[in-house]
Amino acid sequence: MAATFRRRLHRGAASTAVAALVLAALTASQAPGAAGAAAAKRRPAPPPADVPIDGGAAYYTDLPPLKSPVPPHGSPHTGKDPAAGRGPAEAGLPATVLAAYKKAASTIDGSDPGCRLPWQLLAGIGKVESGQARGGAVDAEGTTLQPILGPQLNGRGFARITDTDGGRYDGDLTHDRAVGPMQFIPSTWANGGPDGSGWGADGNSDGKKDPNNVFDAALAAGRYLCAGGRDLTAQDDLDRAILGYNHSEEYLRTVLSWYAFYRNGTHEVPDGRGVLPVHRDTGRHGDGNGGRPESRPHHGRGSDGTPDKGPRPGGSGKPDKTNKPNKPGKGQDHPGKPGTGRPDGNRPTPGGTEPPSQKPTPNPEPAHPKTLVRVGDKDLSTTAGTEFATPPQVRAQDAQGEPVAGVPVRFTLPPATDARFPGDATAVTVKTDKDGLATAPTLRAGDRAGDFRIRVTTVPHTAPAVEVGATVKAKPAPKADKLARTSDKELTATAGKAFAEDAVEIKATYQGKSAAGVAVTATMVTDDPDRPVENDKGPYFKDPEATGDARNKPVRTLTGLTTDADGLLKLPKIYTDAHSGTFLLRLTTADGAVLTVKLKVAPAAGS
Repeated sequence: MAATFRRRLHRGAASTAVAALVLAALTASQAPGAAGAAAAKRRPAPPPADVPIDGGAAYYTDLPPLKSPVPPHGSPHTGKDPAAGRGPAEAGLPATVLAAYKKAASTIDGSDPGCRLPWQLLAGIGKVESGQARGGAVDAEGTTLQPILGPQLNGRGFARITDTDGGRYDGDLTHDRAVGPMQFIPSTWANGGPDGSGWGADGNSDGKKDPNNVFDAALAAGRYLCAGGRDLTAQDDLDRAILGYNHSEEYLRTVLSWYAFYRNGTHEVPDGRGVLPVHRDTGRHGDGNGGRPESRPHHGRGSDGTPDKGPRPGGSGKPDKTNKPNKPGKGQDHPGKPGTGRPDGNRPTPGGTEPPSQKPTPNPEPAHPKTLVRVGDKDLSTTAGTEFATPPQVRAQDAQGEPVAGVPVRFTLPPATDARFPGDATAVTVKTDKDGLATAPTLRAGDRAGDFRIRVTTVPHTAPAVEVGATVKAKPAPKADKLARTSDKELTATAGKAFAEDAVEIKATYQGKSAAGVAVTATMVTDDPDRPVENDKGPYFKDPEATGDARNKPVRTLTGLTTDADGLLKLPKIYTDAHSGTFLLRLTTADGAVLTVKLKVAPAAGS
């Protein structure tokens, strides 16, 4: 189950026409630049079918200011607000919240570098979901000072999700509510991950997974955004990740606008000093939403400052087509990569004059392949702990079947395998050569045996994905054809006492060479030469894993003993009971190697 989140302060009931007009008005008056304008006009790719609806809850619709957040050059202000001279207040991120976003992105970059998660994307979502944890109202550990709860998901205006956590996270015993700075549904936090264990994460290493902690919530959100082998520099993957958070095109455009804004520059402000989003009050206070009212749909404002509530009289009900922004992915200021245009949306400078434009030198782009074709018809195969002899390889082809060079191709490993590319990477991106071939770097199998499939995609996704099968075979069990003691010293003890520590040491060999990792079974047996069985008296071991009184219970068969790298094995301490005489210790391997050791027990004094 993919992650399920919620929307704040924007009901998704407006018609398509009204929503389009609202977004057109908003971007015309408040867009952070060409990136924001492009984001506001794009038509996003549909989300995957398995991404659930988030309950139709509300979200903040404030858009970034027009002014660039880039700090001006010069000496810092002294004796004033720390944010003074650093651009608009909206570019200030609370210190602990900012640290949480950066830590989450760094952690994910270490475990999934192919995702390329920017922390500014987490900041954009955090702004829209909770206003950066209500302006940074968190303690030193990153936990919110008061719960941040969404409306009750009772089916009235939102999805109906009956209680799944017994009120553990949201305090509601009848229905679920979205929780915390990143607004996770309780069931998603606890059980909604790809393996059923939930998306919950421990981002501050305190041993707890708390959706009310911004470090935990940011790491969980980042992992969700990167799930399924996504590369967030690919626009389709970026769109799908955000839409998985909330099935709303308005939501997508709003997040992308803040993402682009934050990428132009931010500054740190003290916790609790962040700018709170503006919303329309419906008068519904004290309803369990963390002391904050819900809102009706938040309409934009026209250039004259009056509310823009939909199509104007006599209008067509469609967005204004004039001053149409660049299409996504085509301009330099697309949110998916750093922009180089002006943050004011390329509007004329004061006075009505336009500075000379600097036409960038276009970079040649490779043709978009139509298909990816596996090279070789056999699945890859190797033994656990070894490298695959043949790396995964595909060929990119155009519509005529000709090879396409210079195409970025991404190889992604599934979560079920512990195989890894160099650097412990789970995904790598390489470019096709002049023959259209994309060859992944050396793939090494882990210790886990089994089959898995490697997903191969182009970046961006212009051709259907293909899969390359791989099999990891279990390591053959180490063999030994001989067991021998390392000492010929007689083994003796007195009844009721123990043999000397490490009294019995053996060496396993195979074809005359040391045999490491050989499993050995040690059994105290009777002296029947034809059919020795476990003895019920005489020397014994103690179970090293037992607790309490069970620790002193005699154990006369030990399994799971293994020789070390030199083929050596020292047996645990051997104890004796009240019986005296000569007893036998029998050591065996699965390959039939056998060693019988004599243990002599003398009578106790005065017996």
